[in-house]
Amino acid sequence: MNDPLLTVDQAASRLATGTRFVRRLIAERRVEFVHIGRHVRIPASAVEAFIQEGTVAPITAASVMGRAA
Repeated sequence: MNDPLLTVDQAASRLATGTRFVRRLIAERRVEFVHIGRHVRIPASAVEAFIQEGTVAPITAASVMGRAA
């Protein structure tokens, strides 16, 4: 188990957002997190998973040709 735990500030930096957004993700249980005493930490893999879930594939010519008009 070699998954580093990130602080809220570090997770916000990785997502290029503010800490308020990361805290909202935690409050809404939209990202996995760990309580260590009074501290909250987010596994780096959970941040990467959140990014992957929100990734939208580009439209290619092949996918446009297959769409009904």
